[in-house]
Amino acid sequence: MEFERLVKKLTPTLKRITHRLNGHFTYFNEEDLFQEALIHLWQDCNKERLADKTDSYILQGCYFHLKNYIRKHREKAVKISLEAAAFDEEDGLTTQELLLAKYNTESHFNYLNEKLLAEAIRNNGLTAKEKLILSFCADCLTTREIGSRLGVSHVSVVKSMAIIRRKCKKYLD
Repeated sequence: MEFERLVKKLTPTLKRITHRLNGHFTYFNEEDLFQEALIHLWQDCNKERLADKTDSYILQGCYFHLKNYIRKHREKAVKISLEAAAFDEEDGLTTQELLLAKYNTESHFNYLNEKLLAEAIRNNGLTAKEKLILSFCADCLTTREIGSRLGVSHVSVVKSMAIIRRKCKKYLD
């Protein structure tokens, strides 16, 4: 199958897929996800894996590839150090100064405080399993989905979430 023809035919649907995925994982750029999907298609075309496949099959493969890509690269995409000595070329400001200048409103300040509080709780008071459950909750998974991923019952997940809430309450008081 000719790569250019395939891309031309699948581009609108791939753009919708990357837009939908970016809605759930806003720390990735839609265009970057689209380019990653094209690279995946290019590799499959070169290895002649797509010769007898339907468009639906190919698109589903791209979707699963992007979900896996996001899962593998999420930590790298969301981590930023406020203490890092990264400077803006134009203004000569550090990353921390830029963020504080950009988000120096009451709502953004509260949001930043909540994020820092969540990180403090996550890094200091939770076990590895509780951190995993918390990350699954952040991904909007149900208790049953979390339980199946961890290989435990949903009741065990509910109990663990109650423990997480109790530990979080210590930081909030």
